[in-house]
Amino acid sequence: QVQVVESGGGLVQPGGSLRLSCAASRSISSCAVMDWYRQAPGKQRERVATITSSGYTNYADFVNGRFTISGDNAKNTVYLQMNNLQPEDTAVYYCRCRSANTWGQGTQVTVSS
Repeated sequence: QVQVVESGGGLVQPGGSLRLSCAASRSISSCAVMDWYRQAPGKQRERVATITSSGYTNYADFVNGRFTISGDNAKNTVYLQMNNLQPEDTAVYYCRCRSANTWGQGTQVTVSS
């Protein structure tokens, strides 16, 4: 079963950038689809972005062109580049291998001045 591990979170000021990584234990193509989700305190987990093995990408409306999801098959890693971060982006960000429905432990992103 594919396992995924997120990294790259941290504290950033409004308007700043972060790149999150999701490292898979096997080929990310075996997941067929990989998603980034996030969960803020007191809120439900919500999807942020999706990438398929063919490279198709899709984003939640709130992303509004600020984030980019990408994959590196050679490194078995999916990335989420986040620009122009705002306080409302503060959340724990999770990666999911959809075919196996496996989740990582999450990585905390805090946007604050």
